[in-house]
Amino acid sequence: MTAEGFLEGRRLQLARGVLLQCIMGGYPPARFYGSDDGDLALIAEPGQIHRLPWSDEPRALAICDADELTGESSSLSTRGQLKAVIARYAARGLAPVVATELEFFVFAPNTDPTQPFRPPVGLDGRREDGLSAFSVSSNNGLRPFFSEVYKCMAALGLPRDTFMHEMGVSQFEINLLHGDPLLLADQTFLFKHLLKEVALKHGLTVVCMAKPLAHTPGSSMHIHQSVVDIATGKNVFSDNHGEPTAMFRHFIGGQQAGMADFTALFAPNVNSYQRLCHPYASPNNACWSHDNRAAGLRIPASAPVARRVENRLPGADANPYLAIAASLAAGLHGIEHELEPSEAIQGEFEVPDNLSLPCTLHAALERLKRSQLARELFGQEFIEGYIASKTMELTSFFDEITPWERRVLAAQA
Repeated sequence: MTAEGFLEGRRLQLARGVLLQCIMGGYPPARFYGSDDGDLALIAEPGQIHRLPWSDEPRALAICDADELTGESSSLSTRGQLKAVIARYAARGLAPVVATELEFFVFAPNTDPTQPFRPPVGLDGRREDGLSAFSVSSNNGLRPFFSEVYKCMAALGLPRDTFMHEMGVSQFEINLLHGDPLLLADQTFLFKHLLKEVALKHGLTVVCMAKPLAHTPGSSMHIHQSVVDIATGKNVFSDNHGEPTAMFRHFIGGQQAGMADFTALFAPNVNSYQRLCHPYASPNNACWSHDNRAAGLRIPASAPVARRVENRLPGADANPYLAIAASLAAGLHGIEHELEPSEAIQGEFEVPDNLSLPCTLHAALERLKRSQLARELFGQEFIEGYIASKTMELTSFFDEITPWERRVLAAQA
């Protein structure tokens, strides 16, 4: 809308069904979002109105809540779902704290989707071959791109902790500073948008797919979680002697109870499971461990004040609002019901059947369909609408025949 209209307070409205639009652009049947498909009001978050520093023309972006015209938050809004989870913590005198680690790939333009992604040509005239993990060299030629990324992050008020080259070919990771979950979800969303826009200016393509390259590590969005007492500001996962508390155990127990049911929320696309089928550092399990990256729930080595639970299941393709909401809701469920976790695992291990997770989108959606916990925590309308939208995407995927099938199966008798 025009700046004048925005500053005048003109209300922007949006059809309710848009919140269930699938990634191909279509919609599930109207019964999933109200047969009238009435409007929602988009209410701008005052602290999240940003002048876009990469735009040549003056443009701004406002992150909005999607509210019913009666004033309450729409149950179909993932941002609204996260706010509701945070409110449930607050009702118990608690405040969750999170940080996200986002991995992504920087590629040359890919004009033919039948061809694999390729890294950009570096300053030495070569394309990276995957030997630059954790390197401090700049021969990949991406310094101008990252310099503008840093400037744009500063302009948008996105504080960064660390940036590094990850294990994959032309793969990178950013760690955002821990803080309020809603703020971190907003920042993660803004950062992904920023990356893609700045990349286009530099003749590059940023990809946040979970697994864009074969034989290469995928991209995650690990979520670090702790909980503080609102009155004292103390981390409730550690007692006065620095030892783990019952609440810490119950939080882990809740995470374990919800991970299989919520896998479709953490891994929302067909491609998400390409990342998870190679389990090292992308663990498709609900085991927990002290500082073991093969566990779906890792307790990083830290001082007691920073004791936290890292959920390693979500991919870079996950909706940050929904992934954070689902993870925190599971933890709170464990606290409320005093759920005890399994025994911690260390070293090499085999995943017990009761801690294994769905390994395809179809299996994850079937698990979500049967989940009473998901309906209790997120409501019937949201869960059924989400499943309907994701089922359309899965059906669209199955409507295509892949190159592997033509290459390998065509010659079979």
